[in-house]
Amino acid sequence: MTELGAQPSKARRQEPKGGNPVSRFFGSIGLFITQVLDELRKVVRPTRSELVNYTLVVIVFVTVMMLFVSLVDFGFTRLVMWVFGG
Repeated sequence: MTELGAQPSKARRQEPKGGNPVSRFFGSIGLFITQVLDELRKVVRPTRSELVNYTLVVIVFVTVMMLFVSLVDFGFTRLVMWVFGG
């Protein structure tokens, strides 16, 4: 079954197992490139507003994680200094 709007691809066919090894090799490369191009046509690129939104979410998340790790590091440093003297 295919998805809505998707057309069956010609690249889905399998290359024959017999024949010259060199021609099979180059046929396999051609099949691979065709399948890669078919998959690239399915890629949905984000709009500018989605891209800005995703970027802001990543920046905020990384900043929060940096603060958390810094606080944990500071806490462990103080604990080690208290236990072992310093």
